[in-house]
Amino acid sequence: MTMRVDLRSDTVTRPTTVMRRAMAEAEVGDDVFGDDPTVRLLEEETAAFLGKEAALFVPSGTMGNQVSVAAHTERGDEAICESTSHIFLYEGGGPALLSGVQLHPLAGDRGLISLEQLRGAIRAADVHFPVSRLLCLENTHNRAGGRVLPVADVEALTAEAAIHGLRTHLDGARIWNAAVASGIPEARWVSSFDSVQVCFSKGLGAPVGSCVAGPRDWVDRARHYRKRFGGGMRQAGIIAAGALHALRHHRERLAEDHARARRMAAALAGLPGFAVDPAETETNIVVARLAPGVADPQRWVEALSVRSVAVVRFGPAALRMVTHLDIDDDALDFAVRAVREVAAELGRAQD
Repeated sequence: MTMRVDLRSDTVTRPTTVMRRAMAEAEVGDDVFGDDPTVRLLEEETAAFLGKEAALFVPSGTMGNQVSVAAHTERGDEAICESTSHIFLYEGGGPALLSGVQLHPLAGDRGLISLEQLRGAIRAADVHFPVSRLLCLENTHNRAGGRVLPVADVEALTAEAAIHGLRTHLDGARIWNAAVASGIPEARWVSSFDSVQVCFSKGLGAPVGSCVAGPRDWVDRARHYRKRFGGGMRQAGIIAAGALHALRHHRERLAEDHARARRMAAALAGLPGFAVDPAETETNIVVARLAPGVADPQRWVEALSVRSVAVVRFGPAALRMVTHLDIDDDALDFAVRAVREVAAELGRAQD
């Protein structure tokens, strides 16, 4: 059978045989009634793992972020975020649509805003302005190429937000990657935030699901919004079992994804037409920027697809490649060979 290598995202993973067995054998109940023992166990273990009082299982990371925004705010409030964050770019205008919350995006440096930017963005008490209510950060940062935001900078931002009465939420969909890459436990990364969203269906390889975590009374409020947004599930233990298996067994192996991403970045850095800094590949995301005059990224996507390698364009002049549970060394070598072939082919076409 011809190999096919899918580097579009770490969301494309398929559950392992052991994970499928755990899902098939999961004890279930009606989670809307609070009767699903596997969901409850996942929520309890996630909360304890993150050092939070309670957690809530939700179908997706986007729903987790949107439930969190809603549970922290009132209609007409404003949430401050970085301008390339997932909440701002990739969640369909959810804060405005679902919660009546305006986003205030700030252009950061590779996903990180400064204290001065945060201070300048906080609104004065004036009837003309929305109320600055929430600060949202993302770690690792997708658009910054899987960057691990420095823990000292993150904690300085959350401390400054607290001084001004802002609540704080972390989009920690890939916080597992930040912890493995840095050696700093997840609980430390999220300790200064009022709430956090973590995803099981990205690097950890579960088929479905995220959790939000925070104070127990806040999670009770978030539960109402989960129901209102259509996220109340019935015998959800079947999918929660996959997430629970991933949490227990797939975290440490993320180091393999990081090592393969660095190998891919190093291979691309040696090719003409690419602007890739391997030092910026901290986790499992490789952003390959195309030099001026190089073929349009969509041509790269199509040429690689013909060679059974799937990648995505990442803006007007870049490609993104993400390593994950289903990518082993052979698959990575296959992808590198395909990229080299396409580089040669498109280079000849332009000569």
